[in-house]
Amino acid sequence: MLLYIFKRLLLMVPLIFGITLITFTVIHLAPGGPVEVETEMSLKASAAARENLKRLYGLDKPLHVQYFEWLGRFVKLDFGTSFVDGKKVTDKINERIRITLVINLLSLLLIVVIAIPIGILSAVRQYSIFDKLTTIFVFLGFSTPTFWLALIMMIVFGVNLGLLPISGIQSIDVSGMGPLGRLGDWARHLILPVSLSAFGGIAGLSRYSRSSVLEVIGQDYIRTARAKGLKESEVIVRHAVRNALLPVVTILGLSVPGLIGGSVIFETIFAIPGMGQLFYSSTMSRDYPTIMGILVIGAILTLIGNLIADISYALVDPRIRVK
Repeated sequence: MLLYIFKRLLLMVPLIFGITLITFTVIHLAPGGPVEVETEMSLKASAAARENLKRLYGLDKPLHVQYFEWLGRFVKLDFGTSFVDGKKVTDKINERIRITLVINLLSLLLIVVIAIPIGILSAVRQYSIFDKLTTIFVFLGFSTPTFWLALIMMIVFGVNLGLLPISGIQSIDVSGMGPLGRLGDWARHLILPVSLSAFGGIAGLSRYSRSSVLEVIGQDYIRTARAKGLKESEVIVRHAVRNALLPVVTILGLSVPGLIGGSVIFETIFAIPGMGQLFYSSTMSRDYPTIMGILVIGAILTLIGNLIADISYALVDPRIRVK
């Protein structure tokens, strides 16, 4: 098992460098750079001033030289300095990464707790009213735009009913609350973004779980277990579900990039000071060091999620460990 994990860790190294190379090239080739963004509203900005800004940011050098200079800092865990405010990129990310991780972990937990049982029940009760209702839910989950759903949730639960806050992660008067009051206020602020983040994932994973369980239920060894006189619940739980969860574990690992990418949408809509909001503002200002830092952190978190999925897969199916 340790050898299996070691091999997966080794494979992550070239992946990370490949991701950084492609990402660095794409963002620098995109139209409009930090110099253009800073000078486009200033009619007095001369060509000499633009060249001075390029030299200040190191953008006057060839692209491959810029990349290797950035790579040299990256191996030292230094993402450079922001073009916008001069702060260290690592400091800016450290200020915001915690809330993004908390929201995504809560969303992932909510997806697992709700989606897998729904998928199993839908498969066991195929073509029942419950199965038809969950099918409708899946269609809604796949077809509903995230930003539109976020606005509806804000209007209904925040404006009309006044039950939940619609922006930020804490209230203005949080300083006057006790520890339990602060925790409750924080939880109330997270209900809408966590629910929004998990909505599409619940729909997708429940459908994958249903299909996987249906495929396993039709196997010969399930019919043999039933022929031996085992209870239906025992057949489903002990024989069907464990084998059916093998592909579901993989899908769950692949859902991590979607959750991280979705942070840009809901953090911007709900004004949450996380990495998603920072990424959006950095993209609009063409803050290359901050963009690279966030994308690399997101890539590493994605690879870690896939590694956890591989390890879980190996724990469920010992045959994979020898590969």
